[in-house]
Amino acid sequence: MKELKDYVRTIPDFPEPGIMFRDITTVTADADGLKLAIDSMQELVKDIDFDVIVGAESRGFIFGSALAYNLHKPLVLIRKKGKLPAETISVDYDLEYGKATLEIHKDAFKPGSRILLVDDLLATGGTTKAMAKLVEMLDGEVAGILVLMELKGLNGREFLKPYPVFSALSYEGK
Repeated sequence: MKELKDYVRTIPDFPEPGIMFRDITTVTADADGLKLAIDSMQELVKDIDFDVIVGAESRGFIFGSALAYNLHKPLVLIRKKGKLPAETISVDYDLEYGKATLEIHKDAFKPGSRILLVDDLLATGGTTKAMAKLVEMLDGEVAGILVLMELKGLNGREFLKPYPVFSALSYEGK
């Protein structure tokens, strides 16, 4: 039986020399791999009390929607600036080589809701921290952060303290 890590394709020196790119398209392109990814992620949060799943554009939508369906929870989307049609709030955050903006609808969930943030990857933690800030700006509580994979060498987990972080896969490097 294959393990989850067996479905991840590693591409050396992409997008630049020294980087080992962990490609999740080989996980989602295989029915057994996708099922194993969702089941593994779901198992990690089975004891977490939360009301709403919030997924980040765009790969957080993949995993977030499957989890929301399985757990019968609502799914809220955090998107790049200008992609949501109703009234939003936004947060700017730093990227490795620039800045970006994320938005969420102002009425995405009720104040006091406990939120599970879902994404595909935890690297430096910048995007995830911006997601958490949006949740808190709407008076939500971050109950946990769930990712398919974590690049431990980039210390995102440390950056996200004190939020609980759960990852189905961990890689030591960058």
